[in-house]
Amino acid sequence: MAHGTPKFDPKKILIVLHGSIGDVTRALPLANLLRRGFPKAHLAWSIEPVSLPLLQGSTAIDEIIVFDRRRPWRAFLPFLARVRAGKFDLVLDLQRHLKSGVISRCTGAPQRLGFHRSDSKELNWLFNNLHIGPFGESISKLEHYLEFADYLGIDRSPVEWRVSLTEDETAAVTEHLSHVNASFAVLFVGTRWESKQWFPIQMAECAELLRSRYQLDVVLLGSKEDQELARQASAQADGRVVNLVGRTSLREAVGIIERAKVAVGPDTGLMHIAAALGTPVVSLWGATDPGRTGPHGFSHLVIQGQASCVPCLRRHCPIGRICMQSISKDQIGAKIDLALSRGRADEACHVEAV
Repeated sequence: MAHGTPKFDPKKILIVLHGSIGDVTRALPLANLLRRGFPKAHLAWSIEPVSLPLLQGSTAIDEIIVFDRRRPWRAFLPFLARVRAGKFDLVLDLQRHLKSGVISRCTGAPQRLGFHRSDSKELNWLFNNLHIGPFGESISKLEHYLEFADYLGIDRSPVEWRVSLTEDETAAVTEHLSHVNASFAVLFVGTRWESKQWFPIQMAECAELLRSRYQLDVVLLGSKEDQELARQASAQADGRVVNLVGRTSLREAVGIIERAKVAVGPDTGLMHIAAALGTPVVSLWGATDPGRTGPHGFSHLVIQGQASCVPCLRRHCPIGRICMQSISKDQIGAKIDLALSRGRADEACHVEAV
């Protein structure tokens, strides 16, 4: 425990993180550390529906509190009443925005731990009464979350994800892959930010490379919003690809990624899931910073697109995503060579049926 920090013996802990799939994936190791550090405590997580599947079946989480953002004004007050009724004595505010600060404060917990003032946004720091140190953008988001464990006096090693699928979900994964060879690659089609998106022709070229050079089948994964991009990529591919975009649940996608030999795609939630599972992931970067949000354990497989404005951190690109256009098939091929030669990560989660 850092010098000068209070002692902690919580009976009820709440994690507040309503973030993206990538953020929630990177915070899972912290939840597992909390379970080990405070084995008798009741551990709850406040989350929104899009990332909820990542917590289901977790052996670390005792309670999941869902905020339905589709009805924000009708749902928020009842949601705050629920977290207040939880009588938590320790809150970890991992979101660092105004909304998460309000949630943290409304719990009434005597210990509310959040980000340092210089690292928080929208006056978030005002709602918490304990704060980790300032780090800025000097460390990855995963490392930033693990600083909460350091503050609480919990040994941060080992980093574990622990993802389990039900027997039905495992069977669904097998069904999705029934026409796919055992040796296959996954391409991630879409991203939430338009600026991070790669192009259908790049996906098609990558698919052809994986088939012709490595004799790997190719599976496309993504959400329903990515189906048109997947259709365009499939149409431009010289050979067969298995298009599962919008056809799997998030948890089924986890099982598919875990079985893949390699994954390729831009900065997206599925990229972080691949890294957590130990599946080698070749990641393509333009608008965002791989030093801050890159896949854990696979920095050697990062490809940074080239443009004078990289990384711009803008959701929409006014110049046609020239950074992503600059990433060539040869660059991707070289990283795939490296990924397949090294194999899976030693420090990884392996999906188990429960």
